[in-house]
Amino acid sequence: MFKRYLSLPPHGTETFFLWGPRQTGKTTLLRAAYPEAFWVDLLKAEQFRRYMERPERLRQELATIGPVRQVVIDEVQKVPQLLDEAHWLHENEGVHFALCGSSLRKVKRGHANLLGGRAVRYELHGLIASEIGDGVDLVRLLNHGYLPRMYVSNRPRRLWNGYVADYLKEEVAAEGLVRNLPVFSEFLNVAALSDSELVNSSTIARECGVSSHTIRAYFQILEDTLLGRWLPAYRKRPKRKVIGAPKFYFADVGIVNHLARRGALQPGSELYGKAFENWVFHELSAYNIYSAAFATLSYWRLASGIEVDFVVNDMQVAIEAKATRKVTSDQLKGLRSLREDHPNVGQELLVCLEPQSRRTSDGILILPALEFVARLGAGDLF
Repeated sequence: MFKRYLSLPPHGTETFFLWGPRQTGKTTLLRAAYPEAFWVDLLKAEQFRRYMERPERLRQELATIGPVRQVVIDEVQKVPQLLDEAHWLHENEGVHFALCGSSLRKVKRGHANLLGGRAVRYELHGLIASEIGDGVDLVRLLNHGYLPRMYVSNRPRRLWNGYVADYLKEEVAAEGLVRNLPVFSEFLNVAALSDSELVNSSTIARECGVSSHTIRAYFQILEDTLLGRWLPAYRKRPKRKVIGAPKFYFADVGIVNHLARRGALQPGSELYGKAFENWVFHELSAYNIYSAAFATLSYWRLASGIEVDFVVNDMQVAIEAKATRKVTSDQLKGLRSLREDHPNVGQELLVCLEPQSRRTSDGILILPALEFVARLGAGDLF
């Protein structure tokens, strides 16, 4: 079992939500953290039916077994009415809840009780390199993705087929999120081609045969079901015309590889470079959550196309991701252009596949991928 870097509160001390995409390991993490908790598993049909019919049964059951300090409700979005019971029990009986789920959609749409700000929010991402340890295989990670089961599998293709099918059946169709499931399924394939890119809703709409409004709603479903997230553009104090549209990143590069039918990715290829950029964003996002840094992440791009992949906070750090074994001056153009417009920029990094770190004559730090991970985890970057 991988040692996860997300630290959960001690037994019976805090009520919180734990969100994360399917199969990131939320249940495994909770069972390790709270082996003595009262457990509600809404993936079990009998428990789902029991609490769906009468959510007050949770309060009644806890009353019969004496003082309970910690309750775990797994897949809480399936019966959001239980949140009212959790609220009452937290306020009146001092019971602490770990409320776990893979989709915010039903909770938000139904205006469910989010415990009035009393519950802290945690997020679990897929595996980061530091959790895999010294044996991390970056090529394998960029091909198999970040979900633990997929990373260790030698035949992940069948697993991905099942993952996408279950997602469509259990989180999209079962919740009635879309009217036309085949069109949404096609949208997933087309959207995967836009991973790490500016999203053109009109182009995707034409390919799927629906309106741009529908495509925007579909992306919202991906965001609410935690399959992806937007990266906004950095637009403060521009000296030259900058792009303002956001970019979209899937939460797992394995999902992208499967949906986009990429095949095996090899270092040096364009698709490997796109997967590498997704991974750098994944590492930045996970560190930001796990360390509670609460940094703002964005990207910077001129109308001419010159771009820097990631900007942390208000120009505290600027990061380019290039899956190359030899960085050229042309690949530093984005960082140097950024500096012209924002001379206050702090650290300037280019994450790559070179074997040794080095610094250019004008101060840009060239970092090998795994050294970037080490410095990020040590808090040396932000």
